[in-house]
Amino acid sequence: MTGFFNVYKEAGYTSHDVVAIIRKLTRGKVGHTGTLDPQAEGVLPICLGRATKLADMVMGQDKAYIAEVVLGVVTDTGDMTGEVVNQSLVSFDEAKILQVVEGFCGQQMQMPPMYSAIKIGGKKLYELARQGQVVERKPRGVNIESIKVLGFQPENNSFTIDVTCSKGTYIRSLCMDIGEALGCGAAMGALLRTRSGAFSLDTAVKIGDIRMVADEGRLNDLVLDVGKVLPFPRGDIKLEGMKMAKNGNTLPGNLVILPARAEGKIWLYGPDGLVGLYSVEGSRLCLEVLM
Repeated sequence: MTGFFNVYKEAGYTSHDVVAIIRKLTRGKVGHTGTLDPQAEGVLPICLGRATKLADMVMGQDKAYIAEVVLGVVTDTGDMTGEVVNQSLVSFDEAKILQVVEGFCGQQMQMPPMYSAIKIGGKKLYELARQGQVVERKPRGVNIESIKVLGFQPENNSFTIDVTCSKGTYIRSLCMDIGEALGCGAAMGALLRTRSGAFSLDTAVKIGDIRMVADEGRLNDLVLDVGKVLPFPRGDIKLEGMKMAKNGNTLPGNLVILPARAEGKIWLYGPDGLVGLYSVEGSRLCLEVLM
């Protein structure tokens, strides 16, 4: 089984929990394309079989979230599951909130939270944080493509934001930075990932439903083809070029049939199906991922 599942991760599951469940159901190689915190919900793309080779490429696509920003509270984890380390009075000024939030649109440097899966010295930051350690981290460049306030909840000193952002953006850090800019601190409340690349919330399937489909022997019905997830154009390898392709060699243009004005990345198929992902470089096609 090769392709992807679009899983709706519910609160309480870790991303590794989901991988373990899918691995047991499919009895094959399984991986994910970026973790979601246990309390977070939403889209979690799962790679199956040879599609695990494409995990980094899928992970590199932009993502979208709906998040709750809780003002006047700072926690050690950056979200409301952590220990409160500081509290402040909040002057809930909707106009100021809108102005501050809009200022976070665009490219910026963001400090990763201690409770994250980034590795330093071979250890994940959250492992060090659980041991009471705080280590020096370097800010990373991220891009907030769009951010807007969806609604205000002044009775809870909170508001909801809709964010589209680049790979590597931490929404917890974004909420903390917004709180700092407002002068009262903030932590992230609820978090829902609504999109990850080509995977959207409206087609995501919960674990219980995946189990039901598996019991009915219809798991293949849920598998998304790699060409739909990474919608590059299709080309075909001529029969005389298949030996070179299977050996991972660069293919000359006369051994493939390409769509008009082919450029960039392209899926190449042989008589038996998908061979791999290639990049068009002049009159040659260079292998990127052999499937």
